[in-house]
Amino acid sequence: MTLSLARTFPRTLDALLARFEDMPGLRLEAWLFEGEAARREGEAKLAEKGVEACLRSAYKPLVHAFLEEIDLTGARSVHIAYPVHREAEERRFLLEAYPLAGLVDIPLSFSPRQDDALRYDVTLTGQDGSARIVAVEAPNRVHVDHTGVRVLSPTGWLRTFRDGAPVEDARLETEFEALFETAVSAIAGHDWGVAEPFFEELRIEASLPVPDRPLAIGEEAVSLTEALHEDLYFSGLEIFQARSGRPSGDRGLQPGRIVPDIGFSEGPASLRISLRPHEREEEPAAPSQPLDEASEPLSVADVEAALHALGGEALGGRSVCGRAVAGRYREGPDALVLVSGGQHANEPTGVVGALRAARVLADRDGAHFAVLPLENPDGYALCARLRRTQPRHMHHAARYTALGDDLEYRQGMQLHERSAREALVERARPGLHVNLHGYPAHEWTRPLTGYVPRNFALWTVPKGFFLVLRHHPGFGEESWRLARAVTARLAEVPGLLALNEQQIALYRIHAGELGFEIMSGFPVTVVEDTRHAVPVTLITEYPDETIYGEAFRLGHEAQMRTVLAAYEAWQAIAPRD
Repeated sequence: MTLSLARTFPRTLDALLARFEDMPGLRLEAWLFEGEAARREGEAKLAEKGVEACLRSAYKPLVHAFLEEIDLTGARSVHIAYPVHREAEERRFLLEAYPLAGLVDIPLSFSPRQDDALRYDVTLTGQDGSARIVAVEAPNRVHVDHTGVRVLSPTGWLRTFRDGAPVEDARLETEFEALFETAVSAIAGHDWGVAEPFFEELRIEASLPVPDRPLAIGEEAVSLTEALHEDLYFSGLEIFQARSGRPSGDRGLQPGRIVPDIGFSEGPASLRISLRPHEREEEPAAPSQPLDEASEPLSVADVEAALHALGGEALGGRSVCGRAVAGRYREGPDALVLVSGGQHANEPTGVVGALRAARVLADRDGAHFAVLPLENPDGYALCARLRRTQPRHMHHAARYTALGDDLEYRQGMQLHERSAREALVERARPGLHVNLHGYPAHEWTRPLTGYVPRNFALWTVPKGFFLVLRHHPGFGEESWRLARAVTARLAEVPGLLALNEQQIALYRIHAGELGFEIMSGFPVTVVEDTRHAVPVTLITEYPDETIYGEAFRLGHEAQMRTVLAAYEAWQAIAPRD
């Protein structure tokens, strides 16, 4: 059952330099998974040898074209015809152009191409009405991925010319692609046995010589290291879903913990895969933060101290790795409301918001509530570990538990982290559960398996703070009343509506309509659903993965205000015996 692999991958850029340094008079274009500085340096080295080279980014080529090549001086508007391909989602290339509409400060519009060309046509209209067209190639390949599905993925490409005549025009496999394929093949080809979990921790360590490139809007950045983390993590889940005979996207899968740890390093790309036991040690304690002013995820010590200050009855359980799942229950004459956070441990504002709201409720006469602010402490510890080297990455490896499953979908006798919530629900029968969540604060991609995250297309770009209400049959009216009351209160939070307006506008341009009803500026969906034991579940979704400082403070303020607004509204809405 051991799996051990260590490899380095020659840098494609170095191979190009070596191949063409003795070919003066040649002209070449290449698309690589490289940063701008390295590509410009490569062009200069080739120029010294008499080779005219243009080295472009294979990842998000349109965005890089605007950052590096397209001159908007004198332009009054931009129109972009984007590719549409039968092997990709209809808006795939419009999503790949994100967040261009937020980076360009003149009117920008899009329309789909009417042919199969993998090319963006950028029409720049000048102040005098004149127009010029810039063609931006988007090299991709159709291939069958590890799930057996045909996908269209960005790829390296090489095009050369001699005396103006084309010599070569073909796909160029890059080290970025080779590293990914090597990792996926090694995992898929290993003999894992037949029973879940297959391991404790599957560690996939990799380094790339490509630094992140922050963009001048929100939390957005171009990051190949983060993209590789996401593609490796979810590809790993898909491999084990198939091995267990589960459908793609099954969140009850318990393969063990898959941990891609991807960083930046000069030199050739490297990959190391190993099996390890669970890490049960905690991260070094971070400086304590006042709840109201927290500017980053809380330490476990701060969570424990805030819970202790609430008083009331201690709620408890244990995670798979033995960490405490702690909470508090305060009984009173009000209608009981359960508040939880940290189910997905890379969504940190809900942890703070739950504790802040509980502190307010604890000071009210008659309040009746239970709070479980950190339901997935194993994932939280992993997220803290990964944030040490990549603080601006989403780290979806820390989203689920040490077993690799989503707590919401866990069934059977071994509930572990779910035990505290299940015991409270069984005993006290709350009518409302406020379940605080988050999602990526910047674009989420899987470039090597079709670009758009499979089964998560709804979450690929941020769309503001929104609410999802799920209710049992017969609780539809109460749920809509709750939605109206909560969103009206959220509209009073300074800065929150402005965040929503900006993100929703950008989402509509690049991803289409939300498909949600808008209430007081907040997207809301209300659905009948019997998956939860509590009659009404209010789920928050704040774009909080990777935010810090004032952005983080606004996030937990919104989460806290949601809990308090829902609690107060529920006292008037809750059915009475």
